[in-house]
Amino acid sequence: MQKYDLAGIGVGPANLSIAALSEPIPEVKFQFFDSKPEFRWHSGLMLPDSQLTVTHFRDLVTLVDPTSKFSFLNFLVQKGRAFRFLEANGLSCSRREFEQYFQWTAAQLPSIQWGKRVESVSMTADGFRIALNGGGSSVTRSLVLASGSEAQVPMFAKPFMGKSVLHSSDLVPLRPEWKGRRVVVIGAGQSGAEVVNHMVSDERSLPSSLTWTSSGPNFQPLDDSPFTDEWFSSNFLRYFNELPAQRRADILREQRNAGVDGITDSLMGSLYRRLYHLDHVIQSDMRHRLLTGRRAVGLTQEGSHYVVDLHDLNRGKVERVPADLVILCTGYSNQVPEYLKPIQERLAIVDGEFQTNADYSVDFDGPSDHRVYVQGFAQSSHGISDLVLSLASWRGASIINSVVGREVYRVTPGATAVDWQ
Repeated sequence: MQKYDLAGIGVGPANLSIAALSEPIPEVKFQFFDSKPEFRWHSGLMLPDSQLTVTHFRDLVTLVDPTSKFSFLNFLVQKGRAFRFLEANGLSCSRREFEQYFQWTAAQLPSIQWGKRVESVSMTADGFRIALNGGGSSVTRSLVLASGSEAQVPMFAKPFMGKSVLHSSDLVPLRPEWKGRRVVVIGAGQSGAEVVNHMVSDERSLPSSLTWTSSGPNFQPLDDSPFTDEWFSSNFLRYFNELPAQRRADILREQRNAGVDGITDSLMGSLYRRLYHLDHVIQSDMRHRLLTGRRAVGLTQEGSHYVVDLHDLNRGKVERVPADLVILCTGYSNQVPEYLKPIQERLAIVDGEFQTNADYSVDFDGPSDHRVYVQGFAQSSHGISDLVLSLASWRGASIINSVVGREVYRVTPGATAVDWQ
């Protein structure tokens, strides 16, 4: 049976960053498990025009180790496309090319085991025992959980899920037909905008009607101004982590209201121009309604079509909208993984949320030298950056430092314009 210092469960960008950063540390044994056969990143919504919403400098390693061979820039150099990339993209990057970078990195890391699903985690005298599918197992001193999020589907839609009612994360594999059909898209964040943009990009396959709803006061832009971007700095994160729980919850709501769930300027401009072109230049037959202040509250099936109930938050009435295809761009949620059941009572979990320390470790009723770290489950304690790429390398470096017991990577706060203290 293999024994490790740190085992990671789930290999998305978060744990891939730890795997890359841990590669040059010979005195510590790391291992990572994922049930997928290979690295895939949001494959269900990997649309042709999807772009990163952050700069490519926020890759797996650069902000804590710019000399790492696993940087995005080195990926470009090794692929022989660095100069052309800079001419074509500048600081932007397609999501598909960033997935290629992730895959290139993962292929070089023997510490990752693909096709290994974790069935359970239990506690033994030697550490955490990880039981794998097929009967294999490993023992580790510490764990880092990054097993990802699940599509968030409203209760009223669950009985109808399939090819005509689907979450945006299933758009690519299900490939629903929308040409000549009545389509309702629910949700006005980046995913909703990408779905709508993709749907209207080809005038040969337009819906007969398109209804796109936002529960907010408008179709809001993503605020990526410099002062707002300091929310994704290590200085702000440390400041946020030390605040009282109620104040942290208030700030999280304010961050989302300020546009964290919004749409990038480039996509918003492209989509607006496309709708103008369809309406006034080619005068397409597609009818479209973009509705604000509407929350979907119900769904029924009537014969071969569906009816979506939209609650008008401003007027207090409910409008019933017929649809042949309903796409839910309703986000994601993180649940406590089932494989933790054998040790769940020993972990500090309140209302389904892990109670985490500054180093991303969870309060644990066990030996002090055995720790459980989480990524993607610490939003309430570490802020909005826990869910996005922006601080992946800093977060990974912080966890590595904690596991190793020394500062392998510098994670002390740098300079910011705002005095976060």
